[in-house]
Amino acid sequence: MQLSDSLSLAFRTVKSNKLRTGITVTIIALGIMALIGIITAISSMNQSLTENFSTMGANSFSIRYQDRQIRFGGRRQVKKTSLSALKQKKSDNGKIITYQEAKLFKERYPFPAIVSISINGPQNVIVNNEDVKTNPNIAMTGVDENYLALSGYTLAQGRNFNKIDVQSGRSICIIGNSVAQKLYGDNTQRAIDKIITVAGIKYRVVGLLKDKGSSAFLNADNVVLTTYNNIRRLFTTDGTTYNLGVMVGDIKDMDAAISEAKGTFRPIRKVAIDEDNNFYIDKSDSIAEVFMKSLGTITTAAAFIGLITLIGAAIGLMNIMLVAVNERTREIGLIKAIGGTKKSIRTQFLFESVLISLIGAIFGIISGVLIGNVVGMLLHTGFVVPWFWVALGIVVCSAVGLFAGLYPALKAASLDPIVALRYE
Repeated sequence: MQLSDSLSLAFRTVKSNKLRTGITVTIIALGIMALIGIITAISSMNQSLTENFSTMGANSFSIRYQDRQIRFGGRRQVKKTSLSALKQKKSDNGKIITYQEAKLFKERYPFPAIVSISINGPQNVIVNNEDVKTNPNIAMTGVDENYLALSGYTLAQGRNFNKIDVQSGRSICIIGNSVAQKLYGDNTQRAIDKIITVAGIKYRVVGLLKDKGSSAFLNADNVVLTTYNNIRRLFTTDGTTYNLGVMVGDIKDMDAAISEAKGTFRPIRKVAIDEDNNFYIDKSDSIAEVFMKSLGTITTAAAFIGLITLIGAAIGLMNIMLVAVNERTREIGLIKAIGGTKKSIRTQFLFESVLISLIGAIFGIISGVLIGNVVGMLLHTGFVVPWFWVALGIVVCSAVGLFAGLYPALKAASLDPIVALRYE
């Protein structure tokens, strides 16, 4: 029997046993769909994270009063584990960065870099003009004249804050593109010099930001920026902390700039020589790295779940192929009687097993990619296809079909044709 004949017969056999084939294909497809779907979703998350954090700039870092703690499944990612951390004074745990400390750092930092001071204002406020109001999902941030350069925002209309604006703390603001569209429709430039109400307080709009895009992680356009002295005057409490951002001219100077920042800020924070820092420095790429490491753990778990499912599918496929051998005993005997070899019978059953497995793989891959890209749509990323995992899925499913069909194929090939022809 020619190889093409074995393949053709395998196709006809698979097609004729629709129920049996359908059940096995479904089991295999579910395993591959779970694996590819999760991997595709994670690829979309990685893409979204990369796009969002890249806007912060690879040549910038921020200084905050406590470690950035990112939770996945209720577990906290703790960055600091050194023994020197034990030397940190208990009184310094959670010690905020005050206005005076932030101001002193900006004045004293000797490194050739841009320094920005910012402060978080109310995070779920309503913005309205005389006719329209937004949903209560607008974030206020108090900034200085350098904030736009560090944060990746670009002005579409109007002007930036200047030093006089920052010092006076007067009620002026720069609004995000989404806020402007909500209040003024497509004619967003009308927002300039208009009076709007933010959290019950009137502000004059002096600038409009370009569309920065949003995702499940960052909603960059639902913002109202004002000066940090305005937020300090109207909204802050004793527990309010200030954030510092630093941007160097060349990424090669990052390590030197960070070392200089530590040396400048330690005396301001009154940290003794033998004590650990009571502040933390974040590079934008290190924040993304924490997320991506956690997503890598999820990828491993997804691969394990998919593997377990495929093992179950392999066992089911083997059982079905053994049933097929029993049902087709007389057929096998007839093939042998007219000159069919053990090799041709073995090849035919292996073809059937691999074919069923590959059909399941194709359905599973297509379904997994489509389901995973639903997450991509929510994150506003492009269509993602994890080609490595797609190729790996096809290879693994081929191997599953091969190994699951090996024993039934050997059993079929070893049947005695005389006994097989007598089988009822």
